[in-house]
Amino acid sequence: MKIIIGGDVSVKQDCCQLFESADHKSLFNDVLTEFEEADRVIINLECAVTDKNTPIKKIGPNLNAPINTVKALKNAGVTDCVLANNHIFDFGVSGVKDTIEQLEKHEINYTGYGKNEQDARKNLILTDGKIKIAVIAVCEHEYSYALPNREGARAYDPYDTTDDIIEAKKIADYVIVIYHGGKENCRYPSPRLLKACRSMVKHGANVVLCQHSHCIGCYENYENGHILYGQGNFHFVCKKYEDPTDNGYMWNTGLLVKLDIQDTLKIEFIPTVVDGASIRLANSDESKKLLSELNERSKTLLDGTYYEHFKKFALSQQRYLIFPKEHYEEIAHYFDCEAHYDMCKEIYKTLNHTNEINNK
Repeated sequence: MKIIIGGDVSVKQDCCQLFESADHKSLFNDVLTEFEEADRVIINLECAVTDKNTPIKKIGPNLNAPINTVKALKNAGVTDCVLANNHIFDFGVSGVKDTIEQLEKHEINYTGYGKNEQDARKNLILTDGKIKIAVIAVCEHEYSYALPNREGARAYDPYDTTDDIIEAKKIADYVIVIYHGGKENCRYPSPRLLKACRSMVKHGANVVLCQHSHCIGCYENYENGHILYGQGNFHFVCKKYEDPTDNGYMWNTGLLVKLDIQDTLKIEFIPTVVDGASIRLANSDESKKLLSELNERSKTLLDGTYYEHFKKFALSQQRYLIFPKEHYEEIAHYFDCEAHYDMCKEIYKTLNHTNEINNK
């Protein structure tokens, strides 16, 4: 079975017209040749496909796409959409309802979303009659995740997700985890993310793909499991990042993950580049550069120096953490100690815990 997995797809104004007209050839160019050779094509749909004006309350942008977006994806050859991400619930229950209606209308499977947190823990099963593959799609806890009493995305949990991997491996030959998490624009995993992904491999995952960071990160083969810490965007065109700076370069390049699964699993990374309002396969020189840079960053996982890069990035974000200086130690202690952290999570609820609860 041949599977192509793309990263984040979200429709900004810069390419809205192409999605509205379902012009898949202009949107995806020669990427379509890779799709045509695959049995399944999976992407992460990181927006609500709706024309409803029902944005939820949150910090950060509310992302939506024109109704014909799903038709464009279908025309391109997409067979499956991951909805486990931090933007699928941006327009509330009605926005998700419109999204799912379009997916079902165009016969595209979806995973990573449910009526409540338990219902969301359903895997996508792929099979060709000989090989069975379980896809587990999860996201970090940011505004869209399901609650015990409200629908939403399938959230990552170090215990539940581990249990789900173990159970999936009992009935499937291979397990793929698509993890929507990691810090935006950071090419290196945090120590926590590194441990989490390695643990998933130890418990049965054959492939772990981290999305959400909007940039290509690092890769390692860990105990015969493939972990990609940052796949980069698939189709997330944004004029904000048109400039040739580091942020623009990161945002506008990504990797398609190509899996050839027969008696063994073979993995290949295919670089892509934003070209105007669409994307294309990277040319020979671009591919060589992107894969070489990936290889160099990946070496830092072996000697532990990845942490210095992550730490440097974290410190660069300090200006966004506006805690009073005199309370730094106290706040750090509450995050550091598990018992105090549990108390904080129970006492201080985010808007996700009230969005749409009494407005269905």
